[in-house]
Amino acid sequence: MGSSNDPWAGDRFQGGEPDRTATSLRKVIHVDMDAFFASVEQRDDPSLRGKPVAVGGSSGRGVVAAASYEARKFGVRSAMPSARAVKLCPDLIFCKARFEVYREVSQQIRAIFLDYTPHVEPLSLDEAYLDVTDDVRGIGSATHIAELIRKRIRAETGLTASAGVSYNKFLAKIASDQNKPDGICVIRPGEGAQFVAGLPVRRFHGIGPRGAEKMAALGIETGADLRDKELAWLRANFGSIADYLYRAVRGIDLRQVKADRARKSVGSERTFERDISSGTALRETLERIIDIAWDRIERSGASGRTVTLKLKYNDFTPATRSRSVPHPVADKPAFAQVARELLDAQLPLPKPIRLMGLTLSALEGEEPDGVDEAAAVAATQAELPF
Repeated sequence: MGSSNDPWAGDRFQGGEPDRTATSLRKVIHVDMDAFFASVEQRDDPSLRGKPVAVGGSSGRGVVAAASYEARKFGVRSAMPSARAVKLCPDLIFCKARFEVYREVSQQIRAIFLDYTPHVEPLSLDEAYLDVTDDVRGIGSATHIAELIRKRIRAETGLTASAGVSYNKFLAKIASDQNKPDGICVIRPGEGAQFVAGLPVRRFHGIGPRGAEKMAALGIETGADLRDKELAWLRANFGSIADYLYRAVRGIDLRQVKADRARKSVGSERTFERDISSGTALRETLERIIDIAWDRIERSGASGRTVTLKLKYNDFTPATRSRSVPHPVADKPAFAQVARELLDAQLPLPKPIRLMGLTLSALEGEEPDGVDEAAAVAATQAELPF
């Protein structure tokens, strides 16, 4: 597991797997650039190489958009308040974000992907899924394709990328993070469930620190622990994500790689350590979330017309307020203005809140997802022979 020996040497998978229908195995690569924004800054300014670098604002309200691996050794992470990042790493060097440069490099990388497959689904400026089931260039190996892509990215952009190769999107994404930076990991047909069993649950996409804490309290630390739970138990304890968890620990994911798949919304939300209710604290918190959300919007290259404020009160009841504008939100000040007006219209709040979030939706080119959820659940219940 994780070696570069590819079992997919020909047009068919080994071991008598089913034909490539909606429920069959495919060849999926997930490519993730290593510390993309920070690496671009180090590439363009040699004096920054080998030093802890953060992209973002260094002011009191600033937020880290990206951190170099040198900074990550100190615990600096994206979406972290800049003030906390400096406390963790006093020698941290801040660089102002240059999204026009990041987009240009991202387009270079996208062009490389398209040389190997038309089935490219970008997730953001620095990562994408590729479906290489159909070997359009006759290379003969999914792993070899991933290696060629990584070599070309290094040669043409001066940057490094990590890749995961597997038979579905969930496993490919997990694999790309396994040997970072500048690494590759292969999860072969038949190995998915075993690979996931050994992972800590915090590695699962969508499980944050609080989710991991809840699972730990229930005696769930690893994928193997999670796999031991019945679907009914998962639904009772984890609600809407239960079916996803049940499938994931069995290495099942039937989502297709969709070229230029439009996202329904982009944004960010934060759960607080303490409930807040005062107008001053709420407005300060909103400013941080505006910074984080707009960084994600810029990173994704999204353009949309609807801003939504999400609140969750201390009794866990949710509240959302949205406003749509005639034309796509032009820039961060315009996004911030709508967000502030949405919050001000709700003050004073009837009770304290434990969560706040902002999203941009009604995105340009938005299309329905089209994922066949019923087929995925049926496949789970049928225990597909992976």
